[in-house]
Parts: sequence; C-alpha cells; structure tokens
Amino acid sequence: TNEKSDEHCVSTEYHVATNGNDSNPGTQAAPLCTIQRAADLAQPGDIITVHEGVYHEHVNPPRGGESDTKRIVYQAATGEKVEIKGSEVIKNWIKYQDDVWKVILPNSYFGSINPYSELISGGWFDSKGRDHHPGAVYLNGEWFDEADGLDKVLEPVGTNQMWFAHADRHNTTIFAQFKGVNPNEQMVEINVRWTVFYPEEPGMNYITVRGFTLRQAATQWA
Repeated sequence: TNEKSDEHCVSTEYHVATNGNDSNPGTQAAPLCTIQRAADLAQPGDIITVHEGVYHEHVNPPRGGESDTKRIVYQAATGEKVEIKGSEVIKNWIKYQDDVWKVILPNSYFGSINPYSELISGGWFDSKGRDHHPGAVYLNGEWFDEADGLDKVLEPVGTNQMWFAHADRHNTTIFAQFKGVNPNEQMVEINVRWTVFYPEEPGMNYITVRGFTLRQAATQWA
C-alpha cells in the first residue's frame, strides 16, 4: 500500500523498475525509474523493492531508519536479478590504430572527481612505481588492465587487453585495445561514479540492503 497515517505508522513499499518514471507514485503498477528517487521518498519503516534490470546510478540514502523494527529496506524483488553499476555505456569510440580505439569525453562527464586523473591511494597500497587510476574499461563485462603509457596500448594485444587515459584541463581521452571487434557494436563500459550505494552523510543507521549485485565503481583502494 502507499497509504500513510500522519505519524507514518503504515509502512510504504516503493517499487522501482527500468521502465518506470520518477514522476510516478512508486506503486507496483506505476513504479519509479531510479533507486535514488525511492531513497529520497522513503521514511523509516519503508521498503524499496527494485525490479530486474541494470541501474547506472549512485544511490545516496538521505536518511536511515529509527530502530530495528523501523528500518529502511532496499531489496531486489524476489527471484529477480538487479545490478547497480557505477559505470556508463560508451558508444562513440573512434578507430585510432590497428586494434586501438579512443574516445574523448569532457571532464564534466565525471562530475566533481575524475577517476582518470585521480590516483589510487591508501594504506597498504603498493603502486609498484607507477600510476594507477580508479577508472576502468570493460568489454562485455570483462575488465581490461591499465597500461602505464600509451606506447604499451599500441603494442600488439597480449593475454589481457589494456587501456590508457590522459586528462587535460577540459577533456579525458581513453585509449583501449579491442582485438578484432568494433567497440561501438559491443557492450563497452567505463567507470564513472566513485560509489554505487553509499550515504555521503555519516550516521545513517538501520538500513538494510539485500539481493543486489553492486559493481564497476571507481573506488579508492580502501
């Protein structure tokens, strides 16, 4: 039900589906489109049920529950596969040389932090004398290795396909090896968001998250 008393004694179940609309009320018949919209609406005691599909977003819960009996629950619908990804699908690759393709993206595409200019850092992280970035390139879900220079990407493709990125003041250029395939005809993704499900404000208690696959975020080492 989506009926509530003034004191919010009756819990609400919000539904999210890839074919939904964030202007909908969030019922099963009229679901929302993003998990974030449901998070913005949910109050202690409510349930957010996400239906099958891939959701490219960062879920930032604005509030938590009040107790073990008044949690905010985020759950995948029973028996349905739900993925939340920090990546985006990229289609505008340009042939560069041999099996190497490139794409140029404005730095604004990545928001306030660019995972292709920031370095991986943190306790126990061994850089092995070279730069490592939290960005990544994926071909049909397979993770490429980061090269330590464009010259390595221009070499013949070895066991693992590689990528290299360069960011200037305005744009980020990503070079990647796609052996024998046109990346514009495949599922190619790059890391864009730093987190997938993460409250930006501390102290968010009594939140339950279950049933999701969370992947392809540009996380720091920690």
